[in-house]
Amino acid sequence: MADALGVRPGLISHYFATIDVLLCEAFESAASQEREALLPPAERDLEPREQLARFLQRINDPQFLNLGRLWLNARHLSRYRPRLRQIVAEQETITRDALTAVIREGVRTGDFITDDPESACVVILVVIDGLDSYSNDDSAPHPATVDLVFTIAERELGLPQGGLRGSTRMQEH
Repeated sequence: MADALGVRPGLISHYFATIDVLLCEAFESAASQEREALLPPAERDLEPREQLARFLQRINDPQFLNLGRLWLNARHLSRYRPRLRQIVAEQETITRDALTAVIREGVRTGDFITDDPESACVVILVVIDGLDSYSNDDSAPHPATVDLVFTIAERELGLPQGGLRGSTRMQEH
């Protein structure tokens, strides 16, 4: 591990007692940074529909492909590493709570229609996770999957088809 990072092994073992500790801290840091990039604090004042549309647009951006792989691998490794399993569960909860808050606010403002914001959120996240399961496939995504997360989110939130895709006013980067 140290060779791959270009540092002496003693430096890593000085800060991280075990590879599990390093793995857990690295995943926790990456997941937190991902969440901030997907749901930036600076956008909390936007309308819920705009926040969700931006989140979904970002999730589909190729720059998040490696983070999909990270989650896929973390979930796999967590089967054998109890501390990582706990960190993955904690990060999933934080992300679910943040996205559910956007949906709840959208219900309150009339942007979304659902009797159960948390369940709608879980369905959207399951679709994202399902799409992430193909993140190691280097071929172009199948056309059926390109807008799938938008389609499911629109269905779950009582929006017309295209109600989220056409909503975002996000600047191109």
